[in-house]
Amino acid sequence: MTRSYTVRTYGCQMNVHDSERMAGLLESAGYARAEDPAQADVVVFNTCAVRENADNKLYGNLGHLRPAKTANPDMQIAVGGCLAQKDRDTITKKAPWVDVVFGTHNVGSLPALLERARHNRAAEVEILESLEVFPSTLPARRESAYAGWVSISVGCNNTCTFCIVPSLRGKERDRRPGDILAEVGALAADGVLEVTLLGQNVNAYGSEFGDRGAFAKLLRSCGTVEGLERVRFTSPHPRDFTSDVIAAMAETPNVCPQLHMPLQSGSDRVLRAMRRSYRSERFLGILDEVRASIPDAAVSTDIIVGFPGETEEDFAQTLEVVRRARFAQAFTFQYSRRPGTPAAELPDQLPKAVVQERYERLVALQEQISWEENRAHEGREVEVLVSTGEGRKDGATRRMSGRARDGRLVHFAPGRHGIRPGDLVTVRIGYGAPHHLVADDGVLGHRRTRAGDAHEAGQRPGGAPTGLGLPGFGKPAAEPVTAGCGVQGS
Repeated sequence: MTRSYTVRTYGCQMNVHDSERMAGLLESAGYARAEDPAQADVVVFNTCAVRENADNKLYGNLGHLRPAKTANPDMQIAVGGCLAQKDRDTITKKAPWVDVVFGTHNVGSLPALLERARHNRAAEVEILESLEVFPSTLPARRESAYAGWVSISVGCNNTCTFCIVPSLRGKERDRRPGDILAEVGALAADGVLEVTLLGQNVNAYGSEFGDRGAFAKLLRSCGTVEGLERVRFTSPHPRDFTSDVIAAMAETPNVCPQLHMPLQSGSDRVLRAMRRSYRSERFLGILDEVRASIPDAAVSTDIIVGFPGETEEDFAQTLEVVRRARFAQAFTFQYSRRPGTPAAELPDQLPKAVVQERYERLVALQEQISWEENRAHEGREVEVLVSTGEGRKDGATRRMSGRARDGRLVHFAPGRHGIRPGDLVTVRIGYGAPHHLVADDGVLGHRRTRAGDAHEAGQRPGGAPTGLGLPGFGKPAAEPVTAGCGVQGS
């Protein structure tokens, strides 16, 4: 009898995409997605280790599954991702009912480890120290008919003192341009309208094979892919943000006017302590250049409050940068002490009450700015890619939801039947709230798409491996290059 599975995902977009690969691997091995996740024969946790409460969340969830495992010994539990890479043998010591532990470098081993654990009736723990096969060469079960993740690199060469990711994901490894464009082209051929290029430090792409202009070339090449209407990327690092990337964004029609670029702190003293290689004026200078070329660009960021040694003056400088930057959105975090990072050993760890008070002030300021920026969109016409699951209140309000080209969330009244997730609509914004836009005056235009057809039919893009050669990363072969960075046959 076919065994069923479910994958529970925590953390960043890279983890979301990794979970698509895990699901694809399991289905290729004969498993079926569980109709009721609570009744799955195999439960896979794809974990994150960035925040301090990640450990507690994982072990709490594993504890909740213990009675089900006791009642059904044939049920299997697997733990993968960054926390598995970090904790290794600790997981099976704290939760001995776990069957499989695998790391960030060996996602492809999951089906074999599950089978081995079943055969041996013992936990299987396999953690590799470096990447052997790029995850994008693995099968995938894509979650969306209209939008897809495309990983262009994995790992990170930076040494930010607060971040544990480089030690868990390893050094940056770059995919070959031809392999990336083959995957983008395959998604577009299946009707996907939007791709998001993923990397821990996405605009450092090309450093492994010695081409500092590779990311700008990649953006321009995505502009030549037939049927692809929207290109996004995340997350760039200010250190590597160059004018050629801004020019590529401005001059490539399907690259969206959206930029997510982490600030982390507005204090130069704190940035030095974080080992961030830019300063606040450099960051603001990039935003000025982006807005000069792309006036309607929506810029979002990440900010950490309460880094060790942060003074009230340091925090005031962060507030001032936020005022000047006019972010459309900011993902704000209270500093989380992570064992194994240099910042965890720094003196002057701040009291929780101080961090909380600063955090609330920052959130209040950014909420006001986001509201003002969104109110400025009232009366504008925007194109929305209709999505599913974005509007939690859509059922009660009889609205549908989607994303504008600049990434803003739009809730709209359809006013007619036949609009599906994956379709494109044009609406006029009537109200701007701090976190979304509302358009209740009906739809001005509606374009049915192949993505909408696929969503309606329950179809998803093909999950076949997309690599054109193994291991699928590293320096491209010396072959002819087409316009942009489309390396033929690489």
